[in-house]
Amino acid sequence: MEKRTVLFVDDDVIVLQSLERGLLDESYNKFFAKTCKEAHEILQQEEVHVIVTDMCMPEMTGLDLLRTARKEHSDIIGIVLSGYEQDTDLQNAVDQGEIFRLIMKPWKLGGTNFEKIVRQAVDQYNFQNGQRQSEDGKLEQCKAKLRKWIKLGSNK
Repeated sequence: MEKRTVLFVDDDVIVLQSLERGLLDESYNKFFAKTCKEAHEILQQEEVHVIVTDMCMPEMTGLDLLRTARKEHSDIIGIVLSGYEQDTDLQNAVDQGEIFRLIMKPWKLGGTNFEKIVRQAVDQYNFQNGQRQSEDGKLEQCKAKLRKWIKLGSNK
């Protein structure tokens, strides 16, 4: 199976450095961006499967970043880090399935389920991707049968 890629976005460089050190042993590819602009540049150059983003950033919210990213990459799985539980937009996004998980701040690597949640997001991407490939394969089989049936009918 192809190695998956996770993009971590936070305007706090110390948080990104902590993530980079703490997730060193994780098996997925990792990219780190300190601005939404950097995140978009990475998305243009790399195939990203999961985005873990801070909610409050100067340019746009993490939720807006995910929504923008999904316009071109609809299958990206999103995780949002936030210190504000009462955010209505964020809660609605969770309820509607726009966000795979919401991780409340403060969080600690190794001390919480942070690593496990990111791995689950990668697994969710793999599940969705496998399901889509299976559906595409079934569609191609049906098309092939239809072409064969049409060809047989035209030979009469």
